[in-house]
Parts: sequence; C-alpha cells; structure tokens
Amino acid sequence: MPHRTLSFEEVADYLHLRPEDIHRLLKTADMPHQMRGNRPVFLRGDIDAWASCRILGLPDRRLTAFHEQSTAQIRHIRDEDALMPELLRTEYIKLDLASRTKSAVIRDMVDFAATTGRVYDPKALLASVQEREELCTTALPGGMALLHARHHEEYAFDGSFLLLGRTIATIPFGACDGGHTRLFFLLCCQDDQLHLHTLARLCMMASKTDLLAQLWHAPDADSAHAILGECEQTTLLGKKPEEAEAETG
Repeated sequence: MPHRTLSFEEVADYLHLRPEDIHRLLKTADMPHQMRGNRPVFLRGDIDAWASCRILGLPDRRLTAFHEQSTAQIRHIRDEDALMPELLRTEYIKLDLASRTKSAVIRDMVDFAATTGRVYDPKALLASVQEREELCTTALPGGMALLHARHHEEYAFDGSFLLLGRTIATIPFGACDGGHTRLFFLLCCQDDQLHLHTLARLCMMASKTDLLAQLWHAPDADSAHAILGECEQTTLLGKKPEEAEAETG
C-alpha cells in the first residue's frame, strides 16, 4: 500500500530506528515527509524508495545492525531465517542474458519474471523498475545490481520471489566504484518489510562472503543456486567463509 500514511512512531518502528535517529534524518538526509500541523507524517511508498537507496549504501556496521533488527521483526511472518530456499528457485536463474545496455537488461529481467507466470502486470512492473532506477542506481561495487519496483503493490505478484540474471558481457550500470555490472537480481516482494529485509540480506551476503566472485564463474543454474544457499548460511552464522569451511571441512 504505497499511499498509506505512517506516523512518526510508526516510521521509526518500520525502519528499526530510534526516534532521535528519525529527527536527525529529517534534518540531514532529505527523508521524504509532509507536515501536518507541527508533526511530520510519511507516505509508506516514499519511505520504501528512500530506505532502499539508503540500504544499498549503508556501511558494514549499520548494514549489520539493520539486518539483525529486520531479521527479528520479519519473524512474525516467517518461520525460517533463510530466504533463498523459498524465494529463489533454480528455474529463476538465467546465466546467459544477451543484454548489452542498462535499459535492455531491465527489460530482459522483467520479461524473465513474466515467464514465471507470477507477475500480474509486466508492463506496470517494467515502468516501476525503470522509475526506481532513476532515483539512484541499484548497482553495487563488485558487479551486482538489485533491481526492484519503485512501489510495492500488494497484488502485483503471486507471492514473493527473486530472480537472478547474469549477462554475457558486463554493463555500465552506475556503480559507485565505476565498475561494470554483470549480476542482476530482480526482487518481486509483496510485503514491504520482506522487500527491505531481502535487500539487506543480499547486501550482507555480498559483503560478508565471496558470493559475487562465485556467481561470476558459476557454470550453471544449479551451481548458482547452491552458492546462494551456502553464502546465505555463512552470513546467518556470522562467520567468515574460511571459518565456516574449517568447521564443516
């Protein structure tokens, strides 16, 4: 419900922040809001878009804190902490995308999503993903982008799911390190909180494991799917890859 209005207290709870943090962000971070009398109110759709931009740019310590808090909060709608087994199927991975431009890969990923039969309005999804990308790039250092819609409608998808595409050639996608991008996730989440949590989870996996290097060279979809599952478990355990390997080796 992108047009739902959140109070000051509700937005603090939604973003896992203290009230004093919201006061600071209103002054320093262009946090979208409206004034009603002497109190700020927040449109949920605007906050989601703003929060997604912030999550993609959080330093490690703040990302870890947000991820821990969102993991605890999301448990009211999920029994398991792991996301990859439920959201990403092997058939939702395509490692030979021929896209060569930013616009082409967005279109091709939305077309790929449409083949699942779980997207109710592919044209609307394409427009929303393009609109989101215009706010700020979803590309991260290391060659990964986390595509997603600008607004999250409750009935846009048949459940929540995730897709991964890997292009044959790298694409300039606006990553802050100046590098090109080859790995493209498309997040299709019905629930706003699950969407932000999934963004944080993928950022954590990229930061805490060698996920991107492994996916870059994965020979097939089965291998890529296994890599994602293993890297997620390593992230949830809070151990470096070599530590987890030593325990299981």
